[in-house]
Amino acid sequence: MQLEGTCHCQAVRFRVATSHACPYNLCYCSICRKTAGGGGYAINLSGRYETLHVEGKEHIRVYRVRLGETKDGEAKLSPAQRHFCRNCGSYLWVWDPRWPELLHPFASAIDSELPIPPERTHLMLDHKASWVEVHDDERDRRFGEYPDESIAEWHERLGLTAE
Repeated sequence: MQLEGTCHCQAVRFRVATSHACPYNLCYCSICRKTAGGGGYAINLSGRYETLHVEGKEHIRVYRVRLGETKDGEAKLSPAQRHFCRNCGSYLWVWDPRWPELLHPFASAIDSELPIPPERTHLMLDHKASWVEVHDDERDRRFGEYPDESIAEWHERLGLTAE
């Protein structure tokens, strides 16, 4: 399946191929909440990096999360790169050199019609803000930290992998 997305001001347009198009997770970590989450969470998808096509690259900036400081007082940065539009601030995708074949678009940036998931994975609940209410279904799964299966494994278990 092809995912097509844009930023809010339309300066950046992108497309990426995926076999895992169902929005499976809601991440409640402070990073997702503060950088991209309107409801106190963000929803990521999964795509194949080598298929990424971008128009408006000159409008993209990258944010790397500060994870603390080194012994020398320098910022310790996450290797994950959060790409966003410099004009409107819309978060577009995350790419991490530890998994270079993957790209994780934010569902909020996708314009393609996405399927409604039969269940969702709520993750990083130990880090959610106190004002955030978790609206989950009886089939949904909850995790204080990371889930016990990947995006690909979740799609496979539920028979949702698409070509």
